Amino acid sequence: MKGTTNCEYCINYIYDEDWNCYQCDVNLDEDEMSKFLTNSFHDCPYFHFNDEYKIVRKQM
Repeated sequence: MKGTTNCEYCINYIYDEDWNCYQCDVNLDEDEMSKFLTNSFHDCPYFHFNDEYKIVRKQM
């Protein structure tokens, strides 16, 4: 899924119970964070599609 950066479908997008919200679990450096905050971070190199059925397909 190259080119897709919808955080809601990323495996790194987790729920933080301390902050009561979802957030990215990847530690971005200063340049990456500024791109993300200015909404110019289109192709996230850390995006991994959250496929929860991947293990089930391997078991079949």
